[in-house]
Amino acid sequence: MRIYHDSQSLLCRTPVGPVMCGQKVVLRLRADETVRSAILRIYDGSEKWLPMERQDSDWFVFTVQAPKIPILCWYDFRLEDEDGDISVYGAPHDGLGGEGILDTTARAWQITVFDAAYQTPEWLRHGVMYQIFPDRFYASGDPHPHRDECFYHEKWDDMPILMPEGRDDNCARDFFGGDLKGIQQKLPYLQSLGVTVLYLNPIFQARSNHRYDTADYSRVDPLLGDNEDFKRLCAAAKEMGIRIILDGVFSHTGEDSVYFNRFGRFDTVGACQSTDSPYYPWYKFTHYPDHYRCWWGIHTLPELDKDNASYQDFMFREDGIVRQWIARGSSGWRLDVADELTMDFLRRLRTAAKTQDPDAVVLGEVWEDASHKEAYGEMRCYCQGDTLDSVMNYPLRDAAIAFFLGHIDAHALKRLIMSQQENYPAPFYYSLMNLAGSHDRPRAINVLCGRTWEEYPPTHRGRHHLTEKEYALGVSRYLKLMRLLCALPGIPCVYYGDERGLQGSSDPYCRGTFPWTGGDRQIEEEIRALLWQRRHSQALQTGSLTVEAPDGDTLLIAREIQGGKDVFGNEAENEKMVVEIKR
Repeated sequence: MRIYHDSQSLLCRTPVGPVMCGQKVVLRLRADETVRSAILRIYDGSEKWLPMERQDSDWFVFTVQAPKIPILCWYDFRLEDEDGDISVYGAPHDGLGGEGILDTTARAWQITVFDAAYQTPEWLRHGVMYQIFPDRFYASGDPHPHRDECFYHEKWDDMPILMPEGRDDNCARDFFGGDLKGIQQKLPYLQSLGVTVLYLNPIFQARSNHRYDTADYSRVDPLLGDNEDFKRLCAAAKEMGIRIILDGVFSHTGEDSVYFNRFGRFDTVGACQSTDSPYYPWYKFTHYPDHYRCWWGIHTLPELDKDNASYQDFMFREDGIVRQWIARGSSGWRLDVADELTMDFLRRLRTAAKTQDPDAVVLGEVWEDASHKEAYGEMRCYCQGDTLDSVMNYPLRDAAIAFFLGHIDAHALKRLIMSQQENYPAPFYYSLMNLAGSHDRPRAINVLCGRTWEEYPPTHRGRHHLTEKEYALGVSRYLKLMRLLCALPGIPCVYYGDERGLQGSSDPYCRGTFPWTGGDRQIEEEIRALLWQRRHSQALQTGSLTVEAPDGDTLLIAREIQGGKDVFGNEAENEKMVVEIKR
């Protein structure tokens, strides 16, 4: 029995990839004469078994119409041979689509059905992003209040300190003095790199240097400046063609906050102080006041009830947090642990952001395929037009790193890229945040040379440095990885300092200060050239995508605009770019 169906081939599926609600899809199955009949099994909210028509001696065909609502459809085939035996033909076990396998345990192929009105901000897919950890980027030198519980480094080039809290986490209360005015002073540098979007890790008042333990959503942390400094930063950035998006940490707060107020530092009645507190319903206590649900079991981060009406009103009303910061000048939000926010919460957040500014972005932290992410016992699709504009592209990052480290070959990397193109609607796919480094992982150069020192205790990881040979290997691979990210759909992102060769193990060592008086300027120049090439090529931004792997070590990425139109139907000059990535 010879069978063939490839979900990524126009011979077998027309159109390939996601479809709009109500759109027709032609599915074709090639089968030899030993196959007497073929049944298409499709699930689109209910299961259907549909007899396929033999078109000629080689092909069975069936045309389905996508549901009129956004949904995921799944399909495979049941084949009957001349002896009446039934076989199952479905998608490969890795879940990446493509050519099928004859196996009773095969998976189903996916068709993403999305809202025809789904749009994402055009500026995102044309842009270049830069991520900043505010305390470590640049210190303006302006005086800021000091807190007794904190440690303030006297030298900018000191190493970050691991400060175990003794309970659950690194308390992260050492500071270098980076602030919003410092970022504003360095806007010319960022502009010269080709940056058009700044993603700032949390800036709201908090106890720690990372500020994922929010103390007050309405106020810039005094160590970074104040709300007026933020407005001035956004205005100055806008004049240089740079937008700013903020990190929204809406799944939990800090225990030391206006809302929880565990230590009584704030002039409010917090949830931890009284059951009569207006914030008490925002949290879930198991034994008041000392036992409560907290994020990943970290006692310092009490978890918020995202379905609570009062909390949602606080976030989404006209003067609520989501709209308030867009009104102050931001261009939207990157949502921390977006998959830990309910779908209702995300829908309401999207509505609030787009009501304030239709061009605002809502970008989520989702580490897996965002078209069929399983979270809390349910499958969630974030790319149908009702929740997120796009996500951080960790699957691409992980696959690319695996490729450069020799753990997978070019064919496997191609499969991941083609699977994303197959599952993600174009507005979502061309808005992916394609990252190499981040505050959550060891520095890219370390990862890419295989030396992150994770085998050592956390207190020892900061003592190690790459050898000259290791560093050269990491840099070479980092530049290739950035070349790959700049060649693919989505917005390429640079984590601050990676362009100057910063190295370091996991948190806090991946959060060192930017080396303004040193660093590797050669990397910076090569990154600058890549980013500007990306900005000058519309084909690299919104052209069609073709990927080939002529051998296990080489990837060929072709981006093309033909017929005077890009993939979104916008007028553009014809252009073709072919980028070769060789490990």
